[in-house]
Amino acid sequence: MQVSRLDEADRAAVLEQLPLWSYDADAKGIRRTLRFADFAEAFGFMARVAVLAEKADHHPEWFNVYNRVEILLTTHDAGGLSRRDVDLASAIDAIAPTA
Repeated sequence: MQVSRLDEADRAAVLEQLPLWSYDADAKGIRRTLRFADFAEAFGFMARVAVLAEKADHHPEWFNVYNRVEILLTTHDAGGLSRRDVDLASAIDAIAPTA
């Protein structure tokens, strides 16, 4: 299935819906950084995201150090931000800690 990159207007609308994410123009995607109590909590969160990502067949670029998880979502096949990224970001937000 062909995936299309979002245009500027759609991207702006998406960022209003995802206030915890920011657009990274260099990476052509959206980023979010999360902090947890410790490594085990951060790793557990990553495992839950991995299950969501696998089901969506859309995998994040991410980085973890101790209690911090940094996530980048972009669709390489589309050359930037797509609806797939938005859907995965929304699913991540639904399971992420609120504080």
